[in-house]
Amino acid sequence: MKRSDYTILVVDDDFDYLYQTILALEKAGYKTVKAESQAEAEALIARFRPDLAIFDLMMENDDSGFILCYKLKKKYPEVPVILATAVAHETGIAFSLDSQQERSWIRADRYLEKGIRPEQLDQEVMKLLKL
Repeated sequence: MKRSDYTILVVDDDFDYLYQTILALEKAGYKTVKAESQAEAEALIARFRPDLAIFDLMMENDDSGFILCYKLKKKYPEVPVILATAVAHETGIAFSLDSQQERSWIRADRYLEKGIRPEQLDQEVMKLLKL
């Protein structure tokens, strides 16, 4: 399969970040679907299976990204999820997916700090899609 065969769901309430992420993914050759809120994303997930999802952590709720990870993985356990956030930069609260305990409640396959360069994002996406 080639990149254009994959559709990536991108969810973020920061329009600038959402636009930049979609632009980078589409430039790399992927198809994208966007949502600007947890509620909008939940409606999409109910009727559409993405090949990969990228969720912001804090949207309407401080844990919107965690909730979306859980709901997507419950319905489509095989779909890889990237959790992208600036929470560590903004709050000083840091977490990772390094321990089994953290992976047990954070249902993401990758955790990325916002500000990732387009080529880094593409590398992570390619790893998760096994391209």
